[in-house]
Amino acid sequence: MTIYEVAERASVSIATVSRVLRGNVPVSPGTAARVRAAVAELRYRPSHLGRGLAERQHAANGIVFPDLSGPYYAEVVLGYESVAAELGRSVLILSSHGRPTARDMVMELAARVDGLVFCTRTVDDETVREVAATGTPVVLIARPPVADVDTITTENRDSAALLAEHLLGHGYRRVVFLGDADRSSDFAERFEGVRQIIPAIVPVACGFDENSGFRAAEAVRRQRPDAVICCNDEVALGLTSATAGSVPVTGWDDVMAARYAGLTTVRQPMRELGARAARLLDERITGARGEPHHDVLPTRLIVRSSCGPHPKEET
Repeated sequence: MTIYEVAERASVSIATVSRVLRGNVPVSPGTAARVRAAVAELRYRPSHLGRGLAERQHAANGIVFPDLSGPYYAEVVLGYESVAAELGRSVLILSSHGRPTARDMVMELAARVDGLVFCTRTVDDETVREVAATGTPVVLIARPPVADVDTITTENRDSAALLAEHLLGHGYRRVVFLGDADRSSDFAERFEGVRQIIPAIVPVACGFDENSGFRAAEAVRRQRPDAVICCNDEVALGLTSATAGSVPVTGWDDVMAARYAGLTTVRQPMRELGARAARLLDERITGARGEPHHDVLPTRLIVRSSCGPHPKEET
């Protein structure tokens, strides 16, 4: 039996049959009863593919990253994919790598999926607006709102201020912020949070990965800092490797390697970022919600040995 035969028996469209079977869109009680009776009479067993075709859906979501290297993106993907699997959706992943053709790649992907998630600044805001204008549901991770699309971010400023206060409590006064705030809204918020407490914070630009932190060591040394606040754990671990622990260093994210390295950092729920984005996107795809959500997940200062112990903080 096919969904078409169920629709014919119940005298409804195949889209109505699919809505009744999913149970996520209101259908009149009489119509729903006819559909269920037809399903029972025909012993119909629905397939995900059949429902997707009936609703003009692909049963697939897309997620766009600037790069797939590093533990941060891996954690976000794990959280996203686990929820997408629960919802019966496959995941198509696109890594833009800063390519000049990123916009065309995104538009092609948007035509193949039911919704798109953009993680950080993978493409410009105009491309996001262009995708949203097609009616494709969009969710943004770790970037400011664009148009009327959903966003999911983590708290940055307050935790950065707590981190700065912790360093001041150890007597550190000349502090460097290592990371490029112009390339990431998250990094910009962290820098602003630190600057509220340490107005003389010295910014030193670098990339986002471990090698960037390693290569930035000489630029950091020229500043003669008491301590360095790195934009993320990867940069912090690279810098620590280059300086052999000669300068106190902190990070951000709390990746697994940070725990073994004794790195003071700020823990953010990376998997939950991906998981929440998948749920927000599904709500838009199924029509369960229309208004945009802007969710902010909490973060937590984690003090370890890289900048000195503190009796009031957990290790």
